[in-house]
Amino acid sequence: MDLKLKGRRAILAGATKGIGRAAAEALADEGCNIALCARDAARLEGTLAALRAKGVNAIGSSVDLTDPERYKGWVASAAQSLGGCDIFISFASAGGGPPSEERWKANFELDLLGTWRGIEAALPFLEKSDAASIIAVATNVATEPAFGPQAYAPMKAALVNYASALAQAYAPKGIRVNTISPGPIYFEDGDWGKIKAGRPEVYQRTLAKVAAGRLGEGAEVGRAIAFLASPACPFITGANLFIDGGMTKRAQF
Repeated sequence: MDLKLKGRRAILAGATKGIGRAAAEALADEGCNIALCARDAARLEGTLAALRAKGVNAIGSSVDLTDPERYKGWVASAAQSLGGCDIFISFASAGGGPPSEERWKANFELDLLGTWRGIEAALPFLEKSDAASIIAVATNVATEPAFGPQAYAPMKAALVNYASALAQAYAPKGIRVNTISPGPIYFEDGDWGKIKAGRPEVYQRTLAKVAAGRLGEGAEVGRAIAFLASPACPFITGANLFIDGGMTKRAQF
């Protein structure tokens, strides 16, 4: 299938590792030019080199997404450097963990407010695209809690609600807005790799909840993002795509 992404322009925030890196690679494989940012300059350069090796234009900067003016300025600069913006996605997250006031603030600032800031900065450029797409990155536990009370899941639930309302507001302008809700995705150097090594009982307990009998792979999520973001599915907006191997048990309607 031709996803019609060749020559398209994607701005990805926090996309040098994990699901963000997988999405960047999937988009680049389809010929999409990419601007990305992250705080780790060394990881950023490595990611850019890998993307350029696929034959696409890849640019990036080291940016702290909790710095509002720097972040919004980078989104505008990236769009100008790419010659526009067709796709915007923010992957930055403060992650899960035991609840505390600091954790609640961190998840609000990065997961929710960080996504909102990026979208607001990208919208003037997306409005000029003939195939504009925004993807919000949530989690399956935003809908069906699995790890007890914490800040991460409620902030992601708020993000799902925001993306749904945004989809309704911007559909008349030709801008699609969708959400992905991954389940546990395994990266050896990621959270689930660390949990498997250091807390095997938690890993096995989670694995038992996944109907597919395994954790997901980054490339599986990356390819789903590339499809959902692409002009190949122009009638999909306001959707929340679960990518969790059947871990979520509720009927999804």
